[in-house]
Amino acid sequence: MVFACADSRVCPSVTLGLEPGEAFTVRNIAAMVPCYCKNKHTGVGSAIEYAVCALKVEFIVVIGHSRCGGIKALLNLKDGADDTFHFVEDWVRIGYPARKKVKDECSEMPFEEQCGVLEKVRPFAPLATYHFVLCM
Repeated sequence: MVFACADSRVCPSVTLGLEPGEAFTVRNIAAMVPCYCKNKHTGVGSAIEYAVCALKVEFIVVIGHSRCGGIKALLNLKDGADDTFHFVEDWVRIGYPARKKVKDECSEMPFEEQCGVLEKVRPFAPLATYHFVLCM
């Protein structure tokens, strides 16, 4: 299974050298993986459940890319500010724990460099909240 950004510049099949049908793929803004919740983000949860339980996938890969607009939106979030979009800010808030870590540890870096760090430290912990996913 592959999680990848919805950005059209990044094609997981090309990046990973996969043929059609080789990987069950989920694409969304910033390749986010939300925590398990039966009432929220059920499209992602159902994809993970189907891939693991029905298709018996053994590996889940999360791939990001540089200059990701979703990561930039996450890093740009202002506490208490009104949202600009109906869905985008709520979606990227999935990565808020990773954002906080980067803001705390890299506050001296310029914004673009902080984005680069955040692109690399995408949180994988949410996968462990799915009881049918064995994380190693």
